[in-house]
Amino acid sequence: MIAYAEPVAASNFSFLRGASPAQRLVMASLLLGHTGLGLADRNTVAGVVRAHAALKELRDGGVLPKIKLREGSGPGEYRYEDAMENPDDPHVRALLQERAQNFRLIVGARLVFADGTPEIIAYPKNREGWGQLCRLLTAGNIKSKKGECHLTLADLQAHRQHLCLMIMPPAKLDGLAKLGRTLGHPHTWLAATMLRRGQDRRRLHELHAIATDAHIKLIATNDVLYAEASQRDLQDILTCIRQGAAIQKAGRRLEVNAERHLKSPAEMIRLFSDAPEAITETQNLFSQITFTLDELRYEYPDEPVPKGFDAQTWLEELTRLKMPERYPDGAPHKVLKNIDDELKLIAQLNYARYFLTVHDIVKFARNRGILCQGRGSAANSAVCYVLGITAVDPAEHDLLFARFISAERNEPPDIDVDFEHERREEVIQYIYNHYGRHRAGIAATVITYRPKSAIREVGKALGLSEDVTSALATTQWGSYGSAITAQQIQQAGLDPDNPEIARLIHYARRLLGFPRHLSQHVGGFILTRGRLDELVPIGNAAMDDRTFIEWDKD
Repeated sequence: MIAYAEPVAASNFSFLRGASPAQRLVMASLLLGHTGLGLADRNTVAGVVRAHAALKELRDGGVLPKIKLREGSGPGEYRYEDAMENPDDPHVRALLQERAQNFRLIVGARLVFADGTPEIIAYPKNREGWGQLCRLLTAGNIKSKKGECHLTLADLQAHRQHLCLMIMPPAKLDGLAKLGRTLGHPHTWLAATMLRRGQDRRRLHELHAIATDAHIKLIATNDVLYAEASQRDLQDILTCIRQGAAIQKAGRRLEVNAERHLKSPAEMIRLFSDAPEAITETQNLFSQITFTLDELRYEYPDEPVPKGFDAQTWLEELTRLKMPERYPDGAPHKVLKNIDDELKLIAQLNYARYFLTVHDIVKFARNRGILCQGRGSAANSAVCYVLGITAVDPAEHDLLFARFISAERNEPPDIDVDFEHERREEVIQYIYNHYGRHRAGIAATVITYRPKSAIREVGKALGLSEDVTSALATTQWGSYGSAITAQQIQQAGLDPDNPEIARLIHYARRLLGFPRHLSQHVGGFILTRGRLDELVPIGNAAMDDRTFIEWDKD
């Protein structure tokens, strides 16, 4: 049997296009016996960590990954869904764990251009290539309003040295040979699909001739939008939501069939029997890519310290200098001992730079008269009190520093500081200016479909009237639950046996937890020593002068 790896798959982070979570794509690819999977969402890498984590869990412990879904509007209102059917089958678990060991996951982005260039899949060959891809996407994001990415072929040419590229042919093939020659051999391929659209074999022959003319290789793909064929109907609903069209009138805006799913190697080999070398090229592509997300390393930024000091010794000196402000008559022995113990543990765990960062931000706020107060477990720290970060006096209370920092837990400290709402923006802009926007960004939050939004948007896609969807969306299930009962439907004045109502509930349930778009965290910053935009792409927020990264806190 000739090996096959699917080189192009989109997850549901290709917003309102991909109909499967990344974890499900990985599981389905493993079950089909692929040697690898390429995940490339539309001008983003927002979903790739989920695929990477799913594969890593399976390799390390045979644990089948879960998909985290948010249901309610309050904190912690989550549920978890299995990433595949029959997760308790021990034979399936063993098979997946065995196949996962040598399975290759390559991650990149599907570049969609603003200058008419055909779409191109970009995969980083190495760590340098990942940095190039992130900077390329950042450049496109920064030129655009939130949620858009303005890229040109010139942008790609400036960031492509360490990228493997796959040209995705549009409907009309004019100019593809010229583009192939422009991008050049040996790290460029021309993709071909066999999606049963009536002229597949003729189009495959034309693409083979174009690839030969451009001196690049033809590569097989199914250009996947969902894991299994049974998810095509949900993909249709997503398309209708994206297009703002009822499904009865969507027409040619929908996919013509249910072929854009992961297929077995045997089926792909059969489909490409006229060009078997296109199957072989999937292995050649994957062999040229060594990068994995395991190579990414976070490095905390160095804080400026006076000459003759390092971060730890300056933190110790700063604590000593600040002591008289808190204790004009001298600190009690109890406090001095607490501080000495804390500083030793901070040195052991190399956390001094973090304390200096928080102190600097609090100092800025206080100098500007901006009210601020540290809270949470940091209130158990005598060092935080002396530095003016928190307000709990260790001389008057028995603090539990181990609740804040513990060598046994091996968790970084968490110092939460509240700033007065009306002036928080001054603090945020200070952080951007202090570190530079290439080294500082707010974390993302993923806005997902909850029952109320799912009912409303699916209802529009199915052509139901506003009064019907509003009646259902305002039930209790419309805000929090994951099931809707016949009684609730009747309370909304509707018939639970009506097939249109049943269809609405069916699709709304399937859409729960799908990402709608990315938003910014209320104030959680990522600060880096090197370039943040070579670790993860950065984009504009809806608010002026705000930029945030594509990954959330998880």
